[in-house]
Amino acid sequence: MVPRHRGCLVLVALVLTCSTAACRDTPKAPNVLIIFTDDQGYGDLGCFGAKGFTTPNVDRLAKDGIRFTDFHVSQPVCSASRCSILTGCYANRLGIHGALGPNARHGLHADETTIAEVLKPKGYATGIVGKWHLGHHPQFLPRRQGFDSYFGLPYSNDMWPHHPEARAGYPKLPLIENDTIVDDDVTAADQATLTARYTERAVRFIQANKAKPFFLYVAHSMPHVPLFPGEKFKGTSKQGTYGDVIQEIDWSVGEILKTLDEHDLAKNTLVIFTTDNGPWLSYGNHGGSAGALREGKGTVWEGGVRVPFVARWPGVVPAGAVCREPAMTIDLLPTIAKLAGANLPKAKIDGMDIGALLKNEPNSKSPQEAYWHYYGTGELQAVRSGKWKLMLPHTYRTMAGQKDGADGKPGGYRQVKLTEPELYDLDADVSESKNVAAANPEVMKRMLALAERARHELGDSLTKRVGKGVREPGRLPPEKSDQPRTSISS
Repeated sequence: MVPRHRGCLVLVALVLTCSTAACRDTPKAPNVLIIFTDDQGYGDLGCFGAKGFTTPNVDRLAKDGIRFTDFHVSQPVCSASRCSILTGCYANRLGIHGALGPNARHGLHADETTIAEVLKPKGYATGIVGKWHLGHHPQFLPRRQGFDSYFGLPYSNDMWPHHPEARAGYPKLPLIENDTIVDDDVTAADQATLTARYTERAVRFIQANKAKPFFLYVAHSMPHVPLFPGEKFKGTSKQGTYGDVIQEIDWSVGEILKTLDEHDLAKNTLVIFTTDNGPWLSYGNHGGSAGALREGKGTVWEGGVRVPFVARWPGVVPAGAVCREPAMTIDLLPTIAKLAGANLPKAKIDGMDIGALLKNEPNSKSPQEAYWHYYGTGELQAVRSGKWKLMLPHTYRTMAGQKDGADGKPGGYRQVKLTEPELYDLDADVSESKNVAAANPEVMKRMLALAERARHELGDSLTKRVGKGVREPGRLPPEKSDQPRTSISS
């Protein structure tokens, strides 16, 4: 079990890291670096209890900064999760559900505001390296959403003709630079170079923009299956291929941190490391671990939505701190905007400033009364408020009692129907093993009211409710081509 206490705790004396005044006085607007991995579980970092592989560079970030033990994504799936971290909104508010495939005809609407667009008016250089997954057509790509440069895959690395489940309709997997496809057929050999190539591009971006404030979003394609560690990392972990991939990602973090040090940028750079959802459990030894948490990717049990989070900003974020307050990716945009002195988007967002938690201010609490977890096509499946977690009736998938997948081939999930609301005390039971609804009728009443608030604002396809606050995604006109071949410039 993960021990929990309210508030944030400092594990080492602040005098070892910064003076009281230095921690109290925020310096100039920071560079912002977000490293976002794919399908890396809560238990897949050394500082979160990983076994069979090591992550010394991310662990160093945690030692030099803060570790959040109760940090969440809005949805346990690719596109929706990425929508939330970049816009500060629940993804279903913006009409983004699930994982957009190569045949999708929609994406993030141009009118929505990303972190990049928030920071650009403040003079920030902006770049993305890695997986985008918010629409692969020209009008949805990163350079239409405030990013100066882009290098990476437009969607998941398994959306290709070599998928082990042989799904029909997957075209060749493209690699994109800015607005042009530079490789229209990414092979297995190419995939084994992705982590290193992303790292090289990240380093080059920092070097090119060292004289100005910058926002860099490094969204690794790994450890999403199929797994392809670089040649230098094959066989380097006790765990196997999954561990090899994680150790290469950790190497990547080290190379990026080294670049910050070389250019004297570390002291004024907020570095955040987190992931998009929990582990893909059906892949067995090619999936990760949720630690003591229940279930994984594709469910709103804690194993699907609670993710590792570490952050460092020397002199502002105290070293060796641990925050046990609930927080979510939607809170990053308003927090970063406040730190940079930037304006919030004009349209309504859902996130709130968690700067007090990030700085480990005494007695700091989560600013959110509640968080909501949606999945599927807008199904409200869970509500979180303080230590309480309400699971609403829905059908979820599990590998319990099923044969695990192995070596890149998935096992089969079993579907389970939850017929009545269930309540969990996450302070006492982080593994969600004991339903305490019957013993807490007043808590149930309040949590169900919070669910109704979400349905009113954001809708709920399970109860056929349309939220008053939802907005349309961007949509491709009918006459446009689905899949451009060599260039995606408009």
